[in-house]
Amino acid sequence: MSRGTLFSVQPVRRTSLIAQVTEQLRAEIRSGRWPVGSRIPTEPELTELTGTGRNTVREAVQALVHAGMLERRQGSGTYVIATSDLGGALGKYFADAVERDVLELRQALDTQAARLAAQRRDDTDIATLLRLLEERRQAWDEQNPAAIEADVELHRAIVVASHNAVYLEFYDSLLPVIEDGIRSRTAKSGDSFHTEHADLVHAVIDGDPERAARAANCFLGSLIAEYPDK
Repeated sequence: MSRGTLFSVQPVRRTSLIAQVTEQLRAEIRSGRWPVGSRIPTEPELTELTGTGRNTVREAVQALVHAGMLERRQGSGTYVIATSDLGGALGKYFADAVERDVLELRQALDTQAARLAAQRRDDTDIATLLRLLEERRQAWDEQNPAAIEADVELHRAIVVASHNAVYLEFYDSLLPVIEDGIRSRTAKSGDSFHTEHADLVHAVIDGDPERAARAANCFLGSLIAEYPDK
C-alpha cells in the first residue's frame, strides 16, 4: 500500500453512547409520542427504555435541556417545550419578547392556520376540535387550573389541522409564551371567550376558510386592541 493511500484513510468515528441516547430521546419528541407540554418518563423509566445507566440518561436529558427542547421543573419533572433544537432556540427568544409583539405574530399565524385548517381538516381533526372545545368550556366554567392548558391545546389543534409541518414547528416554539400570556390576561379579566372559540372551531369544521380566518383574526385583534399604541 502506498504512503499516499495510508494518509487518505479517515479514522472511524464512533458515536458516543450519550449521543445515541440523546438522539433516541429526540426521536421520541419529534415523532409526537412525547408532545409539547407533556412530561417525559422518569429517569428510572428512561433507563429501562434505553437500556443504559442513569448517568447516561441524565446527560442525554441535560443535552436536550441545553438545546431548549426540554425543561426541568422543580418537584414536577421534565417537560417537552419544543420539538427541535431550532424550536428551542426560538422559544428562548420569544420568552423575552413583548407580549403585544407575540400577539401580533400569533394573529398572522393563527389566521392563516385557521384558513388552511378549514380547507384541509379531516375527520380526526374534526373529532379532536369538538372534544377540545368542550373540554375547554368545561375547564373554564369549573375554574379548573387546567383551563389554560385546555385553551392552548385547542389553538394548537387548529394548527395541527392545517397539516403544515413548518407552521406547527414554529407554533410549538411559541407555546410557553402563549400559555404565559393567557395566564396573565386571565388573572386580570377572567374572560372565557367561549363564543369566539366556538365560532372559530365551527368555521374550521364547516370548511369555510374565509370565515375561519375572520374568526381567528377578530379574536386576536380584540386582544391586541387592549394594548396602547406604541
